[in-house]
Amino acid sequence: MFGTVFGYATHSLDGRNLGEVAVVGPVTPGVEWGRLWQMARTMCRPHTGDDERARWITAQANRSFICGSDVVVRFPQGTWKLARGKRADLGGYCNRDHLWTGALTVEEATPDQIAAYAPIYTA
Repeated sequence: MFGTVFGYATHSLDGRNLGEVAVVGPVTPGVEWGRLWQMARTMCRPHTGDDERARWITAQANRSFICGSDVVVRFPQGTWKLARGKRADLGGYCNRDHLWTGALTVEEATPDQIAAYAPIYTA
């Protein structure tokens, strides 16, 4: 995988298991969670707020999960931990009410699955 590897999970706030919380963060060691929000600032229109950036982050994670693009591995029942970073209210966007971001650790992931490699070819 070239570049930073990000993880995406869902979390439920009650026993209904609706997955109303999107959980997104870098799993590559040494990459700070702020990198995710920096990418959103770069990719969104100038002068957008955190609400739109949160929707961009959620849309990218959702797109990758559904389309399978750039997916390294999927864990149907993975064990993850999130070091709290930044939270945002999504208001139902992509069927999620909240976005939680932070440094993500996935116990089942191997070092090769979360390592960032420099590309062989440069543009």
